[in-house]
Amino acid sequence: MDRLTSTTIIPDAFQGARDDFSMQFSIVWDQIKAPLIVPLLRLAVAICLIMSLMLFIERLYMGVVILLVKLLGRKPEKRYRWEPMKDDVELGNSAYPLVLVQIPMYNEREVYQLSIGAACGLSWPSDRIIIQVLDDSTDPTIKDLVELECQRWASKGINIKYETRDNRNGYKAGALKEGMKRSYVMNCDCVAIFDADFQPEPDFLWRTIPFLAHNPQLALVQTRWKFVNADECLMTRMQEMSLDYHFTVEQEVGSSTHAFFGFNGTAGVWRISALKEAGGWKDRTTVEDMDLAVRASLRGWKFLYLGSLKVKNELPSTLKAYRYQQHRWSCGPANLCRKMLMEIIANKKVSMWKKVHVIYSFFLVRKIVAHIVTFVFYCVVLPATVLVPEVGVPKWGAVYIPSVITILNAVGTPRSLHLMIFWILFENVMSLHRTKATFIGLLEAGRVNEWIVTDKIGDALKAKATKPPKKWRFKFGERLHILELLTGAYLFFCGCYDVAFGSNHYFLYLYAQAIAFFIVGFGYVGTFVPRS
Repeated sequence: MDRLTSTTIIPDAFQGARDDFSMQFSIVWDQIKAPLIVPLLRLAVAICLIMSLMLFIERLYMGVVILLVKLLGRKPEKRYRWEPMKDDVELGNSAYPLVLVQIPMYNEREVYQLSIGAACGLSWPSDRIIIQVLDDSTDPTIKDLVELECQRWASKGINIKYETRDNRNGYKAGALKEGMKRSYVMNCDCVAIFDADFQPEPDFLWRTIPFLAHNPQLALVQTRWKFVNADECLMTRMQEMSLDYHFTVEQEVGSSTHAFFGFNGTAGVWRISALKEAGGWKDRTTVEDMDLAVRASLRGWKFLYLGSLKVKNELPSTLKAYRYQQHRWSCGPANLCRKMLMEIIANKKVSMWKKVHVIYSFFLVRKIVAHIVTFVFYCVVLPATVLVPEVGVPKWGAVYIPSVITILNAVGTPRSLHLMIFWILFENVMSLHRTKATFIGLLEAGRVNEWIVTDKIGDALKAKATKPPKKWRFKFGERLHILELLTGAYLFFCGCYDVAFGSNHYFLYLYAQAIAFFIVGFGYVGTFVPRS
């Protein structure tokens, strides 16, 4: 009997300790909630609502502009002079601009043949085009393969140059800058740039160069990307939706209103004199393309977006590659804004309206606010209001504004309308990674200049499928993303709390978003490329 009594006392002690802890926590929570938590959360809600309005107005403005552009038929050929290049009996081929085609690459085993072959297939007078392959590969085998491919095309009469460096200083910007120093480049008029997975059509130069040849105020002609692997997995479909909006709306609006937008780093043609006047390539951030575009714009040069011309390329289909790319694309613009803000303000060559556009619309709203408000509001603050019912979020901020923004985003990819819910959840998950990268860029923290080339798969999976099956191995820990898992747990807890005590039915969103964070947190998204 004594033994029985002693065994029942232990659980009672634990029960008492738990009740005591719960009571103490409740007392502390009640004491700090009213004077501290509630005011701070109300302030956070107010700030997030202001940022949401900023993003909403920007998206609505771009929607109106793109609608007017379509209704008024403001095609590039109507805004700028365009005439096909014609033969000159007296000058011969020298009447055509001398074009340099640069292909920077780094260990591109899967796609190097595609890009080199497409560049060598460009239609243009053979004595007025130079193909320059800038190979920064560190794998000797791949370097040999790329050099052999260049030699193969050279044997066919193509004017192709294979260039290497003994270092990777400046990464892509350093390679492009080094390539521009070659003696055979001195007489070139224009430079077309293609990343290693881009495959321009043969008529690419015939459709772009005339704009630069007949419009001396133009510095850049940027074309649209066409994704060859958009249907590879759900993650590539999500990327297609985001990037189609970027090209269909953001780039078109920038081109039509201010003749300014961010150079996409590839599938574009620069006037070399404008490139040099802007100061050439700089490697101070991970977005050397945007850096060059802003500097050229501040010197009065204009840009043209040619949406009717599409260049095939590959989307990153593994989560690892996509995360590296998004870190670079989010961290770089924020860091560039920090570095160039005073230079933009002090500039005397452009109008005040254009300065406002570059600082407010281009940098602040699209490159900073868009990332921060998506994560902080919808994944932190809004769920927190479930735990603190004293703080409410107006329906227009919680439902109407995000709904309109989502609908406006669907304009770019009508075929994916049925995937909008998945796109919202996925974008919210990725906003955590982008927000972290944005703050790294703004604060110039440790990974601010991290440059990791986006892996391309090409036909690697198809090749592996034809081989006998092997036993693949991977480390499960490599696929875990702790911050995403913690955020998912927080959202799941808020959802459970809303089911038990709430009345706004936020749990429907919170559970769905928590599941999305868990899926990404455990690495179960994108294409899985095993390693033997």
